[in-house]
Amino acid sequence: MLRAQGRYGPEFREVLPALAGCALVFCLAVAGTATAWRSLGPGVPLVGLGCLVLGIAAAVRRRRPLARRRHGYYTAEELSGLDTPGLALAVARMLRRDGWRVLPAPEEPVRPRVRARRGRDLPLEVVFRPVAEPLPDEDAPGGTGGTGRALHLVVHRGAFSPRDVQWARRDGGTRLLDGALLHRWALGTPLHRLVDLS
Repeated sequence: MLRAQGRYGPEFREVLPALAGCALVFCLAVAGTATAWRSLGPGVPLVGLGCLVLGIAAAVRRRRPLARRRHGYYTAEELSGLDTPGLALAVARMLRRDGWRVLPAPEEPVRPRVRARRGRDLPLEVVFRPVAEPLPDEDAPGGTGGTGRALHLVVHRGAFSPRDVQWARRDGGTRLLDGALLHRWALGTPLHRLVDLS
């Protein structure tokens, strides 16, 4: 009855290769431990077991969503659930992950910005808006409030229109990061592989 509904699960022949692989790994681990015990004494297998426990604990901690996000890795669902200030925080964490030094930005609750610098590269100013051009109540790309010449990265969760792409190309100092590129960046692809930062 469960098999007819498609809820029965895999058959034995489908799990046999994985089961045989697990048995082989277990037997090799036992044989290696016994050999190390005989040749080097009881301390070596205990040290190996301690390293294994510490490695598993570190992997589990790093996989937790909070720790993963703190290190600058996000899933598409996590990004879609963020408001604009939360997205700004996520972008700051992803920039730090990629080796950028995030600079303190003035508090702007309505339109947050993220400013960053990496080595001798141009400063990077990240803004969050649905169009490439500055909004009417926003500074134009040349007037960034004292940061001088900076590269502008416009982040939008959706897609930019062809008009926005043309405007950014003409402007020269503005780069666009749409939703698809944002998801790839959040999963760990470095920013310089997604957007030309030169």
